[in-house]
Amino acid sequence: MRSSDLLQYAYAQVGEHLRDAVDGLSPEQLAQRPGPDANPVGWLVWHALRVQDDHLAEVAGSEQVWTAQGFAGRFALPVDDGATGYGMSSAEVAAVRVPSAGLLLEYLDAVLARSREFLGGLSDDDLDRVVDERWDPPVTLGVRLVSVLDDDLQHAGQAAYARGLLGG
Repeated sequence: MRSSDLLQYAYAQVGEHLRDAVDGLSPEQLAQRPGPDANPVGWLVWHALRVQDDHLAEVAGSEQVWTAQGFAGRFALPVDDGATGYGMSSAEVAAVRVPSAGLLLEYLDAVLARSREFLGGLSDDDLDRVVDERWDPPVTLGVRLVSVLDDDLQHAGQAAYARGLLGG
């Protein structure tokens, strides 16, 4: 198995977990916080997708799906188009209300399609390319892709747990 095949499979698995967490929820359920400052399902999935979209677009040298395909306008969230959810306060998280599960799943499908396209074109040698010199040691493409995958998996698990607390 090629590394790109393995990465495509792993990212597809994350997509399925995110889909399962969201599918069939109402806008109210997507925004319901399991605790006073806890992150709701809608925000968790939106954030995971925004980070994946942002980071993969950066290493691919392309525009994010969020803006390129008009999702920023369709979601109409009270945040900057470049926002990914990283570092948001509790009040800012509460303001990110996903309009519908259907729209969130459309964004999920679009991000997964772009990710699949990018990952499918990689060779094993590409994974050694340095993509971020700000760290010691510098971050390679392979490390960045696994970092995004790790973050997505954590948020997918949190979203599944939060959904379970909703009784769904």
